[in-house]
Amino acid sequence: MQSLEFSFVEQRTYANSLDIRHLHAASSERRPARRGLVVLTPYLMKFTESELLQYYLQLADAANKPAFQIHSRNSPDGLDLARVFPGTPHGRPTEQIAFAVNELIESDDYLIDLHTGGQALNISPLVGYMLVPGEAVIEQRQMAHAFGLPIVWGTSLRLEGRSLSAARDAAMPAIYGAGVAAYVDGCLRVMTQLNMLSATAEAEEPCRCVVEDDRDASGHLQTNYPAPIAGYYEATAPIDARVAPGDELGRIFNTQRQNPTIVTATQHGRLITRRVLPAVAVGDCLAVILEFPADTESRDAWSIFTRRWLAAAMPTRK
Repeated sequence: MQSLEFSFVEQRTYANSLDIRHLHAASSERRPARRGLVVLTPYLMKFTESELLQYYLQLADAANKPAFQIHSRNSPDGLDLARVFPGTPHGRPTEQIAFAVNELIESDDYLIDLHTGGQALNISPLVGYMLVPGEAVIEQRQMAHAFGLPIVWGTSLRLEGRSLSAARDAAMPAIYGAGVAAYVDGCLRVMTQLNMLSATAEAEEPCRCVVEDDRDASGHLQTNYPAPIAGYYEATAPIDARVAPGDELGRIFNTQRQNPTIVTATQHGRLITRRVLPAVAVGDCLAVILEFPADTESRDAWSIFTRRWLAAAMPTRK
């Protein structure tokens, strides 16, 4: 029987906005090393410390609080936090927040960054990571597997300005989750996989769709299917639909045109993001398709690829 002694270390505020709870718990079980984890979300705040921890955890409340408070992706200073890492201590407010988060990332061993699609985008539940070289990508696959979402997406390591690029530069294994309310269970599964929590009953395995795509722009959602005109957008393809080139994704209605502008797919894959906010400006993202690699388009080949990925990602318990 293990005993767990918890201590609340402190709560700090960085860049006049970012609230971080620093928590520590010591277990009677001997472990090889203390692990750290930065979780950029308020969702885990509802758990008591004794339920959560054996070691050390840093919980960041809504990281982009100025943007959160105005219900916007961008902050009042016009910047997108997910594009300005590693930030600067003397820059604009969003750059100061990025600098503070970057320092936290560099101080720990693992990162889970949790996102939503905001008001504009509906994102299918997925967990992703950068295709970094070396052992880190193996750990990231194991973390992604443990998180337990149906879509796993490995993407380009060449995207800059993000929390994951900061983790990449710090040689830290990192994953992100998007589009779900099931964040708490996912985080707890990852913490169990990292030996931060005692193992509990095995959760039911989801039916997984796994894609690893190292092309330069993979993972950059906002550049996909830009609106060709401004107007009122009506999405017609359901989320998670399997689509092919020519399939209709939605329609843009504009008072200056008699007929709607039809937006069609140009890829084979799964519709993982679709715009739900009707008002669109030119260039707004309307959809994201998780593109099936050319050599795995058939259902049989795709199943073989996914099984191989799962076999490689299954963690070895220590």
